[in-house]
Amino acid sequence: MSRTGPWLPAALILVAAAVLEVAGDAMIRSGLRGRSGWWVGAGGAVLAAYGVAVNLVPWDFSRLLGSYVAVFAIVAILVGRFWFGDSVSSTTWLGLALIVLGGAVIQLGSR
Repeated sequence: MSRTGPWLPAALILVAAAVLEVAGDAMIRSGLRGRSGWWVGAGGAVLAAYGVAVNLVPWDFSRLLGSYVAVFAIVAILVGRFWFGDSVSSTTWLGLALIVLGGAVIQLGSR
């Protein structure tokens, strides 16, 4: 999964990691806001799974997490909007675009 090689496996892993991280955060949030403490513990376990998944991509650490932040931001805003019913402002969408642009610069920039 080098930079010049197939990018699809890495992209799928990063999306899966982002889903795990958002789900773990959502579970902890639910546990802290009235559900049982089990939700907090389960959310912690899901966050541990995210940590394993994201590190399956064999890139340099800074490049990996710099690029991952863009994927995470996309998933987090979409989950907030469509799962939690958040109202997403135009400034949030603009911020997301800047984050994605930053991820692209990190990913595609020269080494």
